[in-house]
Amino acid sequence: MADTSEHLVKSYDTQLNRLRDMLTEMGGIVESQVALAAEAIMNRDSAAATRAVEEDPKVDALEREVEQFVIQLLALRQPMAGDLRRIVAALKITGDLERIGDYAANVAKRSIVLAQYTLPYSLAGLGHMADLVQEQLKSIIDALGAHDTEKAIEVWRSDRVVDDIYNALFRELITYMMEDPRNITPCTHLLFIAKNLERIGDHTTNIAETVYYAVEGEVIPDARPKGDTSAYAVIRPKE
Repeated sequence: MADTSEHLVKSYDTQLNRLRDMLTEMGGIVESQVALAAEAIMNRDSAAATRAVEEDPKVDALEREVEQFVIQLLALRQPMAGDLRRIVAALKITGDLERIGDYAANVAKRSIVLAQYTLPYSLAGLGHMADLVQEQLKSIIDALGAHDTEKAIEVWRSDRVVDDIYNALFRELITYMMEDPRNITPCTHLLFIAKNLERIGDHTTNIAETVYYAVEGEVIPDARPKGDTSAYAVIRPKE
């Protein structure tokens, strides 16, 4: 009887480890997508853009695989406490990873269109934002694999910097569009690219919150950090 019980425990541990490995595999593909999308923007690299888009079906397939695996675990194992939190958290995390993959693919597609234009301004700010988002994503994938709540909190706190860069870019691009109507089309694409990067940062922050809750059994005890919101202010006409 003891041997049977020990075998069941080992089998369950193997399944939990398999779930973790599926999440990190999915995270690795998404991380690659974001890196390729950033390369596509900064280097006008259409081949990198194409590869980023082509990775998307792999992410979608892994999301479905994780969903099926989680349903199987819930039905057969009836997990409790920490195990239950981590298994349910896997569903939320795959949802966020899938959305990050979608945003990376969108960035890649717009980079192809953007490459047709001669830009009279630097993409340094956008490149900095892309670098930060990539660092966030890499850190949270590492934290996910190691159940590292300290690293998860670091990622969670860093989202404010991404928001601040996005809002600065928003104001800068609007200024370029107002100065010269020829800038409107390329700047519109850049605005969408910046917004997609900002959303990648938001979903990475979601994963950080989920990792923390899965391990600790409670939410992060602070208000979610958000950057300057002046880019969203309503511009009123002068009276």
